[in-house]
Amino acid sequence: MDRFDAMQAIARVVEAGSFTKAAQTLHISKTIVPQLVQQMEARLHVILLNRTTRLVKVAADNAACYERAVRLLADGDGDGFVIHVKS
Repeated sequence: MDRFDAMQAIARVVEAGSFTKAAQTLHISKTIVPQLVQQMEARLHVILLNRTTRLVKVAADNAACYERAVRLLADGDGDGFVIHVKS
């Protein structure tokens, strides 16, 4: 998994509110987006997105992760993505 791709997918899902719309904006298969998100969540051992049948939004405890990802994407520095998990 490329962290930059995963961060980009997560940011687009939050902005679009759905995996399908995020996939459309990224011009990738709609099956890839949830895989990228799940891989990043597994890597970090946190839930980044709360999912319902109608809505996807950033998990309240991890809003800072989303904001950091957006800043890193804007800077083009996906390698600087580090999460600090509360115990």
